Amino acid sequence: MRRKDKEITDIKEIEEIIKKADCCRIGLVDNDEPYVVPVCFGYERKALYFHGALEGRKVELIKKNNQVCFEIDTDAEVVKAETSCGWTMRYRSVIGVGRAYILESDEEKCHGLRLIMKHYSGDEFSFPKPKLDKTLVVKVDIRSITGKQSGY
Repeated sequence: MRRKDKEITDIKEIEEIIKKADCCRIGLVDNDEPYVVPVCFGYERKALYFHGALEGRKVELIKKNNQVCFEIDTDAEVVKAETSCGWTMRYRSVIGVGRAYILESDEEKCHGLRLIMKHYSGDEFSFPKPKLDKTLVVKVDIRSITGKQSGY
């Protein structure tokens, strides 16, 4: 990271950003073009989970190349100034890379969905088999993760 003064290295601080955030953006590779998609997500140490439809561009890209990156941010705020060059942003963000795996077993899928639901609601849920069969759940094994902040 170029600006070491903005770097967050403490995993607890990084996880606080993740816990507070509402959206995760997943970066995928489509031949020689990048493709970024926002997803609802769940997190546990060294793994992100997201869900979606069983078909579509996201699924096809993961099947072709499961290397992904992700970005999560929170607390973004424009800081105004008298001059144009004085304007800035306050924010806290996380960027990471890893490999995405489409989960097959009902047990794994339920685990991922529980983490997603817990992230947004704080509650535990169960998932009926017919719904599980129609839902894609992806686990991203995180290889590296970094945090960055400005104005905090």
